[in-house]
Formats: sequence, C-alpha cells, structure tokens
Amino acid sequence: MAQSPAHRFGQIIGDVLEAAIQPLLEKFARDHDLYLDAGGPRPCRRGKKCSWLDLNGNSHDLDFVLERGGTHETVGSPAAFIEVAWRRYTKHSRNKAQEIQGAIEPLAETFRNSGPFKGAILAGVFTAGALTQLRSLGFSILYFSYETVVSVFHKFGIDASFDEDTPDREFGRKVKAFQRLSARRKTQLGQALLDAAVADVERFIAALRAVVLRQIERIVIVVLHGAAHETTTVGDAIRFIQDYDGAGRATPITRYEIQVRYNNGNTISGNFQDKESAVAFLLQYQPPVAAPE
Repeated sequence: MAQSPAHRFGQIIGDVLEAAIQPLLEKFARDHDLYLDAGGPRPCRRGKKCSWLDLNGNSHDLDFVLERGGTHETVGSPAAFIEVAWRRYTKHSRNKAQEIQGAIEPLAETFRNSGPFKGAILAGVFTAGALTQLRSLGFSILYFSYETVVSVFHKFGIDASFDEDTPDREFGRKVKAFQRLSARRKTQLGQALLDAAVADVERFIAALRAVVLRQIERIVIVVLHGAAHETTTVGDAIRFIQDYDGAGRATPITRYEIQVRYNNGNTISGNFQDKESAVAFLLQYQPPVAAPE
C-alpha cells in the first residue's frame, strides 16, 4: 500500500533528524573507542534493523546503540540506547513517550550491569507531561520544538507547518520541495536543525559522555555476617572476596552484596550466593588488558 503524502512528509522530518544526529554519534564513538550501530547490514545480527533482545526474549528495534567492544562482526556490551522520534500532535506525544519507554526500559534492565545511557531525541509537539515521564525514568532528552523545525525548514524553501485539515495535495508539494533539494542541501538542512538548538545538543552529548566515561569511585562489599568492606579498585574487591575466609565465623555466609559506585552518582548493585558469582560480576568492570605488542 502506497504511503499517504502526509505520512511521507512526517517520515521525511524524522529522517532528517536521524541523519543530522548520526554524524555526532559517529564522532562520539570514534573519540571514545565505541561502536555505533545505526541499522543497516551487520554480519553479527540478522536483518538490517538495530534489534536487541530483553531478558524475556522480546525483540526491540532501536535507532542507535553505542557498544563497548563492538565491531561490525561482534556485538559488544551496550553503553547507550537512543531513540529518535517526530510527532506533530499533542494527542500522540504521550503514546510515543510510552513507546520509547517500552522499548528501552526492558533493555536497560536486561543490561543493568552495564548501566547504559538512555536517550530520546524528540522533535515536534511533545507535552511537558510526556517529557517529564521520560526524565523521571532517567532518560536524557534532546528536544526540537515544532516551531524550531518549521523555522529551519522554511530557510530551505519548505513549508513544514501543517495541521489535521491540511489536504494531501499540500503535503505532496512539501514532499516534492524536499526531494528537489540536493544531497548537500539536505545535509545542510540537518546541520541547521542542530545549530538551532546548539546548547541543548551540547547538554545531551555531555550527559552521554558523563555516563560513558564515568569512573568507579568505590566498591562496597557486604558479606552478610560481617561488616562492610570498601575498596577503590575492581582488583582489590576481587582479592578481598577470594581471600575472605568465612569458615571460622559463628554463622555461615548467606550472600555477598556488592555496590559499584561511580563518580557521576550512578550505582550498580548485585547480590550473590557464592564467591564465584560475585567475582564474575566484578570481572565485568575490570578494565581490559592491552595485548602485548
């Protein structure tokens, strides 16, 4: 079934936004030794969609995922999940916010030991309630208002304003106006959109950087019959657990509680019944050893 001109034009705005954001994330990935999955062919996964499975086996398609240790042939550990969305009408904004929540939250829980960044890049009309809903769940948001989108498109000869009474023939003219732009002008249009909200873009990237580059401040270990023990490195925490002798204690060890606390305020916690599981948890945070030259 052919797309309606109205749907096609809305898709164009979303595509312009994605195309504008992707180079920023590609540069971020290069600067911080990450892999950016933005969809398209990739040997280590099926199809062209950037899809991830949650702990219940449900698949979620995302716009962008930054991975630690990922390559074109190998799926890495998720460092960031980011969704992009355009919505014109208030009545659709909360549903879209819930849709983004429903895609990213199960994955954030599945990969909670990685503490991934959760981001939403939104454009159009989103209510304060919809934005607050996402922020309350720990999402960082980059938001381009409807007025900003209309203003930027106007500079490139495209009237991006419309409402529910706009006829299809008018949408058809908007689509054709965009299609007449050269590839270079389309790229400039995306850049102009970013430039119109440069401070917000910088804040979003700064929030992403704060999560990706966070450093372990301390690790708190509670052996449940003993006092809490704190270390500042993963290696010291592993040695403490491996060397801990609970045999002479009045009561046996019931479990190990571990908190990995970061300098940006994030905390990742785990409860384990045995040393092996506790050490395996901590090994996820051990910096990789450089291969000998």
